[in-house]
Amino acid sequence: MRRLKLLYRYWGRWLRRLYWRVMAMKGTPEYLARGLAVGVLAGCFPFFGFQMLIGLSLAVLFRGHKLLAAAGTWVSNPLTYVPIFLFNYKIGRWLLGSQQPLFEDWGSLHSMDDILAVGAEFAICLLFGCFVVGVISAVFTYFASLRMIRHWRKQQVKQQVWNLRQISPKPRKPELGES
Repeated sequence: MRRLKLLYRYWGRWLRRLYWRVMAMKGTPEYLARGLAVGVLAGCFPFFGFQMLIGLSLAVLFRGHKLLAAAGTWVSNPLTYVPIFLFNYKIGRWLLGSQQPLFEDWGSLHSMDDILAVGAEFAICLLFGCFVVGVISAVFTYFASLRMIRHWRKQQVKQQVWNLRQISPKPRKPELGES
């Protein structure tokens, strides 16, 4: 039980720190949301090692926040690679109407041309699925993060106004000649 409390405290502290870091970032909510969205788009592609570079390039191209773009690429990480890319492959195969099974009878591949044909079809299905899922995820991420950032900033302004109201003005000393 104690271990669970420590874990809860750790993640709660981590989320609060993340919240304050996002709140402290400079830029409009649209700028921040664009950066996160293009990062998620880049993270949906299987170009390991280049996802962050692609995310940063897209952030420059679409004028989004570069740090959030780099963070958004971590939607795919070593724990989520297989489920995400398997899902993307199946979506691409379904949209393209491919009849190729995921794991075909490898004994039927007799020449290098057969292997390249299967590999090319696999790559096309995967990349098309990654593109479709990435665009849908990026659009969703943009609108969800835009709404969250606007809400957080509105709450921050309300908190600052409330804090200002709590400060009572000091009694003013009368100047010379005033009564």
